[in-house]
Amino acid sequence: MTLDVGSKHLMSKYGIGQPVLRFEDPRLLRGQGRYINDVNLPGQTYAVFVRSPHAHAQIRAIDVEQARHAPGVVAVYTGHDVAADGLGMPKANMPRKRPDGKPMFAPQRPPLVVDRVRYVGDPVAMVVAETLAEAKDAAELVNVDYDPLPSVTSTEDTVKPGAPAVWDDCPDNISNHVERGNKAATDEAFKSAARVIKRRYVITRVHAQFMEPRGTLGTYDPGEDRMTLYADVQYPHRVRGMLANSVFKVPESKMRVIAGDVGGGFGSKGWQYIEHRLTLWAARKLLRPVKWSCERSEAVMADEHGRDNIGEIELALDKDNRFLALRLNMLANIGAYIGSDRNLLSPFGMIVTVLGVYKIPTAYLNVVGVLSNTNPTAPYRGAGRPEAIYLIERLIDDTARELGVDRVELRRKNMLAESDLPYQSPVGPFYDCGQFEKNMNMGLELADVAGFKARAEASRKHGKLRGLGIVNAIEQAAGTAQPEYAEIRFNPGGTVALLMGTKAQGQGHETMFKQILNERLGIDPADVQYIDGDTDRVAFGMGTMGSRSTVLGGSALFLATNKVIAKGRKLAGHLLEAGEQDIEFIDGVFKVAGTDKSVSIKQVAMAAFNPARWPPGFEGGLYENATFKGEKDTYPNGCHICEVEIDPETGEVQLDRYSVVDDVGTVMNPIGLKGQIHGGVAQGVGQILSEQVVWDRESGQLLTASFLDYAMPRADMMCSLEIKSNPVPTKYNPLGAKGAGEAGTVGALPAVMNAVLDALAPLGVKDVAMPATAQNVWRAIEDAKGA
Repeated sequence: MTLDVGSKHLMSKYGIGQPVLRFEDPRLLRGQGRYINDVNLPGQTYAVFVRSPHAHAQIRAIDVEQARHAPGVVAVYTGHDVAADGLGMPKANMPRKRPDGKPMFAPQRPPLVVDRVRYVGDPVAMVVAETLAEAKDAAELVNVDYDPLPSVTSTEDTVKPGAPAVWDDCPDNISNHVERGNKAATDEAFKSAARVIKRRYVITRVHAQFMEPRGTLGTYDPGEDRMTLYADVQYPHRVRGMLANSVFKVPESKMRVIAGDVGGGFGSKGWQYIEHRLTLWAARKLLRPVKWSCERSEAVMADEHGRDNIGEIELALDKDNRFLALRLNMLANIGAYIGSDRNLLSPFGMIVTVLGVYKIPTAYLNVVGVLSNTNPTAPYRGAGRPEAIYLIERLIDDTARELGVDRVELRRKNMLAESDLPYQSPVGPFYDCGQFEKNMNMGLELADVAGFKARAEASRKHGKLRGLGIVNAIEQAAGTAQPEYAEIRFNPGGTVALLMGTKAQGQGHETMFKQILNERLGIDPADVQYIDGDTDRVAFGMGTMGSRSTVLGGSALFLATNKVIAKGRKLAGHLLEAGEQDIEFIDGVFKVAGTDKSVSIKQVAMAAFNPARWPPGFEGGLYENATFKGEKDTYPNGCHICEVEIDPETGEVQLDRYSVVDDVGTVMNPIGLKGQIHGGVAQGVGQILSEQVVWDRESGQLLTASFLDYAMPRADMMCSLEIKSNPVPTKYNPLGAKGAGEAGTVGALPAVMNAVLDALAPLGVKDVAMPATAQNVWRAIEDAKGA
């Protein structure tokens, strides 16, 4: 038998580490994707939600009679209708307490509010009609009698004396707090310090603004007594579990979730949104499909938001400027409700990397979650990791400036050396490997930092200010709390169905997983059908978030290929009339060692479905699955260097140069990695230079509900990016991968802001309100002149 495909050629073209163009792109670019708005069912109705225009108000009455009799209306529902049917509500399960020792105050989120609305956008009614236009018209006829109440939307205002209480049962607005590290040892270190530098940094609130706003389509099959949800979610199996177990109280076999193409998720397309349960609930009541599509003007009101915290951070140093201790007290705005553990993840779980890549012997972190009359916050690209690095890297720059020392040398003096690894951080993380100083050295060279002074002088001659930001970033990724699943299912003709428990949202999963399959089994990607996002087709999965897909999903796939090879070896030995122990598997070929006798894996797969070719005792077919749970979290890291030019007359900031050296472990696809970093940096740049969700501080009115007011990053805001990799594979998964999806954002926030402040430092500017818009920068310059 001879090899029927050129596996050597295929592997050199498609395997791990190859710069493969994405297999998904032709379909998506030709308009052949299947997004949520591409899914429509016979008899479908349309839902529109009536949302509160007030940040805080008592509901005196809701009159829906006129809406119910409007043309085309099928039903109008309020929270009383939902309550009458006994739908459950998800809740947070993470163990938390308040600073006073009492249990966490974690108000659940009702699907439709009946008594008091607590943020602009809080849903109070649901209108279902034959057409979208009719649903919109009828929604205008729902009359809600509100009694406005005082509100609090600013994070710093939530804990001020006399601040309005979001919930009467929690008058101080403090939901819970989390402590990390050793407070006593940290306090002692600060007492003995030669110098202490303290700063307060505000990290503003942003919205994901995905290309495709959220949507959901619910349907019910009375014959099977089974509900199906089509939705653009990041983890379909967890959505199914939540809906079945917490909301509808039915077996998971009675619930199916299908997620097709997702037009961007970034962590914000989670699993506890009320529209999921309400469209299913209405579909079951009406015996007709119910569809809701979020419009762009509704998205900021309807979705969870990201970031929004204030950190008071202190660094203790000895007389030689070595770091002795770090102390952080942070207020984290978690909005009006805690609908699930998602609302607790960002500020509490990921802040532990606030020590960065530096050797800081002791530290104490205290994060206080506060309630406000705003949308709940939840993971958004980086999910607490960018905030952590923003705090430490800004503090190091400010420390160097105050002490009059070189910021690069201050970092170098306190950086963890490769010989220090593995390293157990005093606040939790375990750094197993990395070359942090090498990253920085490579970054300094890549960015031509040596030539910065000349470029700054050239800018000065043109009336511009030039600033340089240098940042060392590290993040906690691919959390080990949740496993991931992969299945390889050969067909009788030798082709393959690859089923993954992760969920692609534009990252290029299909390409990356096909590369792993090609590397391990030599299978032509054209022979692979990629499947994800359907809980009926994929047996299990935890979904995609936290840079976990390659690390955990890819490792699960790796283990599944081992099982395929092991079973294939048994059959190949029989086909080649050799002992199983004499069979080698190389480049997609089973071969008798020391001979030219071989058979391809495709031929073995075809034989696996032909009983006439089986050895005695062989179980037919060739389909294997595996579940992988990591032993330890991974820690992608790198160095970001940014240069900006600022016009002091207008305050306008322009990115001029941006360089990244990244260590994401084994690189699956250099093209895909660069795309991830480009996108991540753009989102970080957007937050620093333009994006912010804003409410009027007095009235609580949302001021940035559309793109007329919410300023997204534009192409002319960016510059060319120089990217190099310095991969140091981890030993804690078989691929050696660390995760790449959030690395760009983690470094970008502090790199850009540090560059802005470096440019403004000669003018006496010490801080700029985020985002560093032209107005905010100009105001900071004018304030410095006045001072």
